Amino acid sequence: MYRDTVTIVSGLPRSGTSLMMSMLRSGGMELLVDGIRTADEDNPKGYFEFERVKQIEDDQAWLEDARGRAVKMIAELLKYLPPTYRYKVIFMRRAMEEVLASQREMLARRGEPTDRISDEDMARMFAAHLKKVQEWISQQPNMDILYVSYNDLVADPLPQAREINRFLGDFLDVDAMVDAVDPSLYRQRE
Repeated sequence: MYRDTVTIVSGLPRSGTSLMMSMLRSGGMELLVDGIRTADEDNPKGYFEFERVKQIEDDQAWLEDARGRAVKMIAELLKYLPPTYRYKVIFMRRAMEEVLASQREMLARRGEPTDRISDEDMARMFAAHLKKVQEWISQQPNMDILYVSYNDLVADPLPQAREINRFLGDFLDVDAMVDAVDPSLYRQRE
């Protein structure tokens, strides 16, 4: 069954999507990645991205290669997924303060401005965006969704890994998934 399904790992930026992709890979799931964006200080284990995802509004041909694999996609792009495929969406959630702190730190490291918009305004925008995305997903008959808390995952990965494995069809190595969680990379805490 899972070989006919496209697994999407999604969420806000800095919400733990790269960690989830790492866990899935460690558990034995094939990923659709291109290696263009390489590991750096913000994601020492890599980003696990596939650049063509960003053009999904105009280019959906790559989805055939995504069947039976996991691919990472920001929440904003989910609305462009065509209804011709079945999707399992693992949607990462993280404490908003941590998302904002992580994003600020990443922008600062890159020498980009960190004060274009206040944290309060950004939190409101993100919350409204999440609500809209979650409502949209709930109305899609070809999508199953599992919400995963990054905070819970890092604190106690085993129950989360078991739930993810069940959601995807019980074919992953749960212990290997747990081993992929590196608590030392949990740097922006509430």
